[in-house]
Amino acid sequence: MSDLQHFWAVVPAGGAGTRLWPLSRAASPKFLHDLTGVGRSLLQQTVDRLRPLAADRVVVVTGAAHRDAVVAQLPELDPSSVVAEPSPRDSMAAVGLAAALLERRDPDAVMGSFAADHVIADPLAFEDAVRRAVAAAEDDWLVTLGIAPTYAATGFGYIRLGEGLPGHEGVHVVGEFVEKPSADVATGYVASGDFRWNAGMFVCRPRVLLDLLAGEDPGFAAELREIAGDPESLAERWPRLPRIALDHAVAEPAAAAGRVAVVPADLGWDDIGDFDSLAGLLGGGAGSPTVLGDPGLVRALDASGLVVPGSGRLVSVVGLEDVVVVDTPDALLVTTRERAQHVKDVVVGLRDGGRGDLV
Repeated sequence: MSDLQHFWAVVPAGGAGTRLWPLSRAASPKFLHDLTGVGRSLLQQTVDRLRPLAADRVVVVTGAAHRDAVVAQLPELDPSSVVAEPSPRDSMAAVGLAAALLERRDPDAVMGSFAADHVIADPLAFEDAVRRAVAAAEDDWLVTLGIAPTYAATGFGYIRLGEGLPGHEGVHVVGEFVEKPSADVATGYVASGDFRWNAGMFVCRPRVLLDLLAGEDPGFAAELREIAGDPESLAERWPRLPRIALDHAVAEPAAAAGRVAVVPADLGWDDIGDFDSLAGLLGGGAGSPTVLGDPGLVRALDASGLVVPGSGRLVSVVGLEDVVVVDTPDALLVTTRERAQHVKDVVVGLRDGGRGDLV
């Protein structure tokens, strides 16, 4: 495997995490929060996890509004390693900008893109998977990490495993990327053993990523490379970039052309997509709710679920099963784990109703 001397970790840190409102807001998104109770934000945990692989070769791409907070949370990084995108343009623009910068900075670079707001319980398995991915990427493959599914999820895309990649143990050619399936289809995928969740983690040479993009959208790739050559033009050129995910812009067409490989991996991965996911991740005792925050601020009787006491006042829950209570200084959420996915609809309603100050 590679010695990783030219491996660079790119951390896209974006998104508002609307399903975690009111804990996660546009001004303070979920990657800036400690959602696992370990005293480190999700962003900090991500960089901690990448340090054994990339040392100080870490680039964070975040929104201009969050750059100062990111720099403050990562004092060990040179501030020049935190790149601010003027406005959200989805993952292709964010990761592509990092690729264009690294292409110029290190011609031998291999880069890996890892979201700032995911949790990985097994860092050693993660390190092994990344090393395998880097070795394949050095042979000019676009490589993704395929997460071992733990249930028939309908909220994730899937990757079908193809044949083994010659010369790379534990790596397969990608058969296809599949959009979010129905429950019945997802059940079949999991039962077959031939599919993995697509967590959006990609490893490749910057040149390969940009050349694949150029094959689909030459203007997009050219703009990114021109920005890298003239950083002062970022503000002018950025609004012209398409708003599209890396999966759709590059990975799916490249897979159809036989250019994508996958490393199947069991990492204990979770994207903390909503409060139900968070409650499951945190666990907790039977017959009492899981508390994220000061347990002294929660009194529960014959209740279960998740309570986040974030306002400093006491929260009491009596006789409710699988409840979610999130108390903040300016907003209170009460729902159930079953309906946690619908929290995003509250955010939409607040925004449409002119209450952007709350989102």
